[in-house]
Amino acid sequence: MSPVALALVLTAAVTHATWNLLSKQAADSSGAAYVWLISLTGAVLYLPAVAVAVFLARPHIGPVQLVFLAGTGLLHTLYFLLLQAGYQRADLSVLYPLARGTGPLLASLTAIAAEGARPSGPGLAGIGLIGAGLLSLSGHRGMLSSRDGRQGIAFGLAIGVLIAVYTLWDAHSVQALGVPPLLQEWASGVGGVVLLGPLAWARRPEVASAWRLHRRRVLGAGVLIPLSYILVLVALTTTSVTAVAPVREVSVIIGVLFGGKLLAEGDMARRLAGAVLVAAGIVAIALG
Repeated sequence: MSPVALALVLTAAVTHATWNLLSKQAADSSGAAYVWLISLTGAVLYLPAVAVAVFLARPHIGPVQLVFLAGTGLLHTLYFLLLQAGYQRADLSVLYPLARGTGPLLASLTAIAAEGARPSGPGLAGIGLIGAGLLSLSGHRGMLSSRDGRQGIAFGLAIGVLIAVYTLWDAHSVQALGVPPLLQEWASGVGGVVLLGPLAWARRPEVASAWRLHRRRVLGAGVLIPLSYILVLVALTTTSVTAVAPVREVSVIIGVLFGGKLLAEGDMARRLAGAVLVAAGIVAIALG
């Protein structure tokens, strides 16, 4: 991985953890209302940049590209809805590393299998470390004995699967189909606006309440969500998904620290240890 790609991915990790903190803080609002608002905010704010990028690049957008643009809208909308539902049940320092650890692990394993590569020693060690970290985060008796804890684990794993799917989907779109990264990310926001539009209209009081209570968080997430993913997509234009997906997950440690320092979530020693194991496993996979 080049220094430029590494800088892009690490910056994406910081912005990603930050918008997850904002979304956790807004978890008391309706999930669909919040997702619609952040989708609308991102779609509006990034429209000028997308228009300039498309005008300069003049990409070929045929039927296949349109399918992938529509598909990313659906996948990312499902992801954000699951994420908000998970944050209503679990702490940031539990759900975030669970989802972010599961996602890149599955994406990397799938990419390795598709390329016919054999995992190296560091790669196998990384898989083991991630497994130990996820077990530390989710296998605690307090998590397993409560209904919300079990639901939080289930949501974390489901979110991880979606992360793996949309990472591979979007990587193919920008690498093989030539879709500009800005357009690919913008399509995910537009998809959320369109898919959740009827629901937002029917639940206008909930949307108004979410905006009134969390306006700054909506605006912050609306800016940072596209930015964090655009940085990753730009890196993917020159670097394989097997390198990008693991390195970006430095954010799991940042997310756990946010949960402990800013949200006063408990059991920080165990959760931070689990996050460190996940991060170490991700690094091992990247090196392998």
